[in-house]
Amino acid sequence: FLREYSNSFGLIILILTIIIKLIISPLTWKSYLSTAKMKVLKPEMDKISAKYPKQEDAMKKQQEIMALYKRTGVSMWGGCLPMLLQLPILIALFRFFPSSIELRQESFLWADDLSAYDSILSLPFSIPFYGDHVSLFTLLMAASIFISTKINMSNQPQNSQMKGMNTMMLYIMPLFMLVFFNNYSSGLSYYYLLSNLITIGQTAIIRKYFVNEEEILRKMNERAAKQTVSQSKKPKKKSFLERMEEKAREQQRLQQQQMKQKNKKR
Repeated sequence: FLREYSNSFGLIILILTIIIKLIISPLTWKSYLSTAKMKVLKPEMDKISAKYPKQEDAMKKQQEIMALYKRTGVSMWGGCLPMLLQLPILIALFRFFPSSIELRQESFLWADDLSAYDSILSLPFSIPFYGDHVSLFTLLMAASIFISTKINMSNQPQNSQMKGMNTMMLYIMPLFMLVFFNNYSSGLSYYYLLSNLITIGQTAIIRKYFVNEEEILRKMNERAAKQTVSQSKKPKKKSFLERMEEKAREQQRLQQQQMKQKNKKR
């Protein structure tokens, strides 16, 4: 369809990327909003962590954190689900670009064939898993992943454990993609590069113009207050053990009455 309007596959891939990013932009918005909610909740989560510093209190700490999420309307899967829903698109494009007949022998910028790797430098030796050349599209893609991950890290609440994991992802993920995609389709690396750049732009726009952390915190506090009031009005449900204890006391009371009646008859 896009070929009818342009003969440049570089431009076609750019338009395709923009269309896909527009389609999944609601998921991007939900993911960022969920991250912003987690960020403004971090002080409360730190208080809970300080309240239960011991390892044996991990269950109590988790229960209080889950109760906090429920009161404020935060889903712990809110940031993950949008990413998972995008996987079918990523997998489809991953399989499409290298096997696309239309991309064969189609050049764009320094790439001679968008269905094969682009080489800007031939190495005098071969590096295991990497190859004997340098693909510029792959190099730029890895750099965009590094920048995108660093921006996302600045938007996320950080604790000591998450900070270590995120730091590993910051360096390992771009390095892995750099090695894996160096011998892959340059069209695919070009698409991922454009996708990352658009995501960085979307994040900057959302962060500057559409997300107010103070407003988010105010709405979450209002929701938590309403939840507390509604729960206080509802009759408290008795636990299983409390119901069993009541039944046992009732049976004991009935037995005592029966014993008294027998004694009177005697």
